[in-house]
Amino acid sequence: MSLLVWGASLVAGLLGALTGLGGGVVVVPLLSLVFHVDLRYAIGASLLSVIATSSGAAAAYVAEGWSNLRVGMLLEVATVTGAICGAALATRLPAQALSVVFGLVLIGSVALGVLRHRDGGEPPGDEDRLSRWLHLSGSRPGPHGRVPYSVRRVPTGLGVMWIAGAASGLLGIGSGALKVLALDRVMRLPFRVSTTTSNFMIGVTAAASAGAYLARGFLDPALSFPVVLGVLPGALLGARLLPRARGPALRVLFGVVVTVLGVEMLYQGFAGRT
Repeated sequence: MSLLVWGASLVAGLLGALTGLGGGVVVVPLLSLVFHVDLRYAIGASLLSVIATSSGAAAAYVAEGWSNLRVGMLLEVATVTGAICGAALATRLPAQALSVVFGLVLIGSVALGVLRHRDGGEPPGDEDRLSRWLHLSGSRPGPHGRVPYSVRRVPTGLGVMWIAGAASGLLGIGSGALKVLALDRVMRLPFRVSTTTSNFMIGVTAAASAGAYLARGFLDPALSFPVVLGVLPGALLGARLLPRARGPALRVLFGVVVTVLGVEMLYQGFAGRT
């Protein structure tokens, strides 16, 4: 079983790095639906894998100049606060409710139109006052040098990030789907900058949540060990493939992964199989 979990986690890490979701969004339903692991232990293992995904992918993205570190560090204030609140609530909800919330969060991110955003940088000069004051706008790699983009609607982005952090603490998914939603649709960062900045952020958010699960005994080393060892190399591989991947293809992959996993978790929650 450990070998099977390792192989499946390798694929989860690859998908997580390519889409900005984090490997945890695949690991939780995988462990729960395929390997019949108790949902809370699956969430605990997922949080550790999310930390591994962020550690593996974020370093490469930062070195290549994709991640916006100023935006990531500012938004972490909101996500960590939300993560602590979500983790405190998680142990007080039944497993069926957690599964339903998991599915709704994933499907909701697609319904809000993440896939419709254009790829590429926004024209400079349209940043809001707070973004200008904090110097949040930046540039991304392009075929002929750096391409500038603007950061917008920072207060709204902070609010969505608090919800993303709460989802991470509650569901153990790293909340990459909501982070990409906030960065891409709300704050208008280019899609690849959104996914790479999301990967930079999810590890810190997951670490804030993992402490609560550790204190309540929901971290099983025998389960978490093969998950982390699988997700980490998958994330490194995904980080290498991302610069050569096409933006539209990434958005399609993002939508398919989120929708399928969301439907699976909704069915599991309503059927009472957690």
